[in-house]
Amino acid sequence: MSPRFVISGTDTGIGKTVFAAALTHALQAHYWKPVQSGLEDETDSETVARLAGVPHTRILPEAYRLKTPASPHLSARLDNVTIDPALLQPPRLDGPLVIEGAGGLLVPLTERVLFADVFARWQIPLILCARTALGTINHTLLSLEALRQRAIPVQGVVFIGDEDRENQRIITNIGAVRPLGRLPRLVDLTSDVLHQAFAQHFNLAGFVEVPA
Repeated sequence: MSPRFVISGTDTGIGKTVFAAALTHALQAHYWKPVQSGLEDETDSETVARLAGVPHTRILPEAYRLKTPASPHLSARLDNVTIDPALLQPPRLDGPLVIEGAGGLLVPLTERVLFADVFARWQIPLILCARTALGTINHTLLSLEALRQRAIPVQGVVFIGDEDRENQRIITNIGAVRPLGRLPRLVDLTSDVLHQAFAQHFNLAGFVEVPA
């Protein structure tokens, strides 16, 4: 079976969309953002389309597009949209698939359902994106606990930012999680620069093997 991954993060704005674009290119995958909040700026799907370098047909349409840039539960309420979590089903298609969540694991999708609850139902291996900076140990270990409490399979953790070997070491050790690599800060963020950075800092085998 072709690899399928959910990309989530320890927080919002940490760079998981950029990593999702890099992985989409590396796997020549389809990309799907189930719920997009905020449409005034470039959406995550548009960012991935720009950076991934895959045909636009591989950027799948969102299930929900919400105008207000906020947590989906609030954005949907303000936009007078009702989100039905049961309708969020990973697309059936040939080839690899990269799915990106919104913000962190415990972001509310509705008044009662968190994104992590949907991920638990899907049972697709999840890649957790984490900062390397101060505060990442607590946020990352809490996120790993939330994943394991819901029996969500974890493919590994991706670090984003300047290298901090101690933070990366202790998270890997205490969190008992596989480090998949580190995406450095890219000042000149183009598709070519991103693809080169992924090739230099990641081993594609880590995204093919099934997590233990």
